[in-house]
Amino acid sequence: MSVFSWPARVYWEDTDGGGVVYYANYLRFLERARTEWLRSLGYSQQSLAREPGIVFTVVSLTVEYRRPARLDDELTVTCEPQGEGAATLRFAQRIYRSEQEAPAGERLLVEANVRVACVDARTLRPKRLPDFLTAGDFQPKNYE
Repeated sequence: MSVFSWPARVYWEDTDGGGVVYYANYLRFLERARTEWLRSLGYSQQSLAREPGIVFTVVSLTVEYRRPARLDDELTVTCEPQGEGAATLRFAQRIYRSEQEAPAGERLLVEANVRVACVDARTLRPKRLPDFLTAGDFQPKNYE
């Protein structure tokens, strides 16, 4: 599976009183990138909840904060899915500051490893990943 990239910008709502992104808000950027990755494959969270009746839930997460993002920063959020089991995916994710705003060695802001389970939308019990996620031959469209 290939790396997907999604652009984002830091807004007031993402920051603390000092104009620095509040640590928990990085999770929003990571979540949005995973959602946009699915969208790039032609699937929305809503349509998957209806048919085939699945939703995704985060079951584990590790985050390493390297450098802070600040108000108005342009970011790139990457998402690299890796099949893990019949009902789980693991995502290696990173958040970078844009090339225009930081030297090459200072672009990486956040590294995360997110494990996501596929569950039945009604019962919330584990459900096998759909074929389009296990085939591994798809090529998502990047937003660069």
